[in-house]
Amino acid sequence: YVAAVYEHESILSPNPTALVDRQSALELMGRNLDIYEEQVVAAARQGAQIIVFPEDGIHGFNFTRSSIYPYLDFVLHSHSVKWNPCREPYLFNDTEVLQRLSCMALKNKIFLVANLGTKQPCEHTDPHCPSDGRYQFNTNVAFNDDGRLVATYRKHNLYFEYAFDTPPEPDYKLFDTPFAGKFGMFTCFDILFFEPAVNLIRQYNLKQVVYPTAWMNQLPLLSAVEFQQAFATAFNVNILAANIHHPTLGMTGSGIYTPVKSFIYHNMESYGGKLIVAEIPVITTDYKTNLEKTPSRVSEKGNEQLPPLFYAEMMYDNFTFVPVWGEKGELQVCANTLCCYLNYRRAVLTDELYALGVFDGLHTVHGTYYVQACALVKCGGLSFSTCGQEVTDATALIDFQLWGNMSTPYIFPLLLTSGITLDFADHMGWKNNHYFISKNRTSSGLLTAALYGRWYEKD
Repeated sequence: YVAAVYEHESILSPNPTALVDRQSALELMGRNLDIYEEQVVAAARQGAQIIVFPEDGIHGFNFTRSSIYPYLDFVLHSHSVKWNPCREPYLFNDTEVLQRLSCMALKNKIFLVANLGTKQPCEHTDPHCPSDGRYQFNTNVAFNDDGRLVATYRKHNLYFEYAFDTPPEPDYKLFDTPFAGKFGMFTCFDILFFEPAVNLIRQYNLKQVVYPTAWMNQLPLLSAVEFQQAFATAFNVNILAANIHHPTLGMTGSGIYTPVKSFIYHNMESYGGKLIVAEIPVITTDYKTNLEKTPSRVSEKGNEQLPPLFYAEMMYDNFTFVPVWGEKGELQVCANTLCCYLNYRRAVLTDELYALGVFDGLHTVHGTYYVQACALVKCGGLSFSTCGQEVTDATALIDFQLWGNMSTPYIFPLLLTSGITLDFADHMGWKNNHYFISKNRTSSGLLTAALYGRWYEKD
């Protein structure tokens, strides 16, 4: 099927904490929706059957609970009502944004997924009801090619979003399409947690996911395109991921991903939005991870000089590292219960420092979640203290096998190359209670090769 995602540079309110009236809010959102409309027309012209827009793309961000209120549409989060906002605008008040989105889908005969702020009045008899008598949700909406609202999803894992409420229960939301079957949906930070993202995919055996996001890139392990691809690979799904485009905030990175191929956009240099349209296969069977090449165990060679252990902070976590010296070698490094092993060979020795790092613990900055990670990274400079820094360019071509005795089945294989481009492993999978990833000759210089494990039970 043909899918489209749009990385949108949203027109933002100059002062998001100021209180404005509904009319002014609609005016600002209308300017973003005008751009959406142009993109829907362009995507439909290229044969797209579905288009996905990013999180916060219509209203922006950094609001307070009261300042966002005029920007919120009313949405009934119930499946009992079949509603087409374009054809039945009179059914509910404060649905101007939904009406426009619905009409775009209807006019262009395309499935459309977008993110907006929504409100829902609640009774004080409801124990979860906020004191102001209303819920405010970060919401994804999906319309079918007839403009009918077919699914709404309320973001569960909020990322410092004080304007919004967490829904009392996680939403498991999907919608059906004639061209690719069922799509599930969740938003941004949700991708790092078991609920509802992983549970949704497992419960419904989903193969297609739509994913609006407003993601700030964090190298070396959590740049948007890197993790989106890893998620598609780990769960054997197609992901249609739309990010917003604000390079000054580190926000870029969208794509259409299959487990074995991707069409991505990552651009920190220029401004303006970007439409990606690609044809991808509907996944019907599981890709078998290829297990022929198994890593050889690291041999215990007695009195050889072992490279020094050192510690450095990477992504706010205290990693234990060993340097990757010389043109080839076998290394291991351990922390807590996790040991990581690396066999490597470099085509040409460059003056770049690489290191093999391990972390097995609770990540506590910008969210709390338990990580088990084995990571081969290029360091920022030639001193140990630069390992773990954000690096975007590399020249070293390294053949490697990386493996670890992970305690969780949820492993995201990361493979990032120079210029924030993606590469695909030759082999990966489980062997003898170790998860491994191997690659001969990356397409360009290696930035990161990592196994990013999420141990959800220990969050």
